[in-house]
Amino acid sequence: MHTGKNACATRIMLITRRAEFSSSHVCAQPSLSAEQNRELYGAASNPNGHGHNYVLEVTLQGEPDPATGMVFDLKALKEIINKQVVEPMDHRFLNHEVPPFDRVVPTAENLAAEIWNRLEPHFGGPARLHNVRLFETEDLYVDYTGDRK
Repeated sequence: MHTGKNACATRIMLITRRAEFSSSHVCAQPSLSAEQNRELYGAASNPNGHGHNYVLEVTLQGEPDPATGMVFDLKALKEIINKQVVEPMDHRFLNHEVPPFDRVVPTAENLAAEIWNRLEPHFGGPARLHNVRLFETEDLYVDYTGDRK
């Protein structure tokens, strides 16, 4: 039976915020020929690029603050996502405008890892970054949880 405060010493929870952005990219290894890139990446290797309407879900893990009842301020989370991800990536050609994709193939996997790297330094207190989920299409997404072993 739940008796109120301190009935559960630790209540770890996950909270998720969603954001959307649109970007174009080319998936191609510069060291490969156009034919090799087509074999490896298919239509995604078109040198003129192609675009996606990405959906990003950022999940934090932590224990709710006893005073506020929140794991993290969701308004602040939205501001961090907008500043670190949406503003620099929205309506951009990733290969030409967003480092490190001038030298790293901007696959969904690499994009999710880069988003993690941009967000993770902002969460070192009671809430920590738990997961980045990036939908490239409605039925294709990548989950990235950092370099946890």
